[in-house]
Amino acid sequence: MSRTNFDMLLQAGCHFGHLKRKWNPAMAPYIYTERNGIHIIDLHKTVAKIDEAAEALKQIAKSGKKILFVGTKKQTKDVIAEKAVSVNMPYVIERWPGGMLTNFPTIRKAVKKMSNIDKLMTDGTFSNLSKRELLQITRQRAKLEKNLGSIADLTRLPSALFVIDVMKENIAVKEANRLGIPVFAIVDTNSDPKNIDFVIPANDDAKDSVEVILNACCTAIAEGLEERKVEKADEKAAEAQSQAEAEEAKPRRAARKTKEAAPAAEEAPAAEEAPAAEEAPAAE
Repeated sequence: MSRTNFDMLLQAGCHFGHLKRKWNPAMAPYIYTERNGIHIIDLHKTVAKIDEAAEALKQIAKSGKKILFVGTKKQTKDVIAEKAVSVNMPYVIERWPGGMLTNFPTIRKAVKKMSNIDKLMTDGTFSNLSKRELLQITRQRAKLEKNLGSIADLTRLPSALFVIDVMKENIAVKEANRLGIPVFAIVDTNSDPKNIDFVIPANDDAKDSVEVILNACCTAIAEGLEERKVEKADEKAAEAQSQAEAEEAKPRRAARKTKEAAPAAEEAPAAEEAPAAEEAPAAE
């Protein structure tokens, strides 16, 4: 069963593309028609592409890997943050920090600096600083929180990127392509889909359009995370059962060894007495 349907996408305005004069010919396979100088996206293809992307995202989440959501458009920031937080995934909704993927160790150092400032706040070091130094550190902390706070838990490179508007986030897409990280993206009619691994043709400007697509994808991610929990619980249960069976088998093995050792102990004296009986007549 599809995670979305034609009517749902139509109501959210996912079918509205850009002006015909601004189109990218590479998006021709996803365009249904043109009305009043605006391209109309084929929502039947959008439904199929959402299902394809959602299934792939589900498998990534099920394997315990992270998906980084990227979208810095003002009208979609809140939606992206809300949906990413709901599935415990990192996100970037402010300016994309150049080199975030290709120079990841440097970004991690900046995140670590933020945590070091937090330690200074708690251990009383701030009380020994002047007002000017305190103000500088506080401003630095606020700036780091704004730009990197949402990726503080990202300790290694993400396994996938989910991008809203590949033209605006072209640097993020290029970095992901360079590192071989798969890119999922909502692609409008003015964008080039050739560097995107999972293309979702839809309106990337409207909040409702982005929200309905993220709903479907994040639901799939949540399913993957839940299946991972169930599998881990089953593995623990199976391990506990095997340990219990091993503990139960120990007394049985010990009893079996005792039974096997008893006949051997009875035969040993008989074997020792036989030579003595044979030697007695020889002595006479």
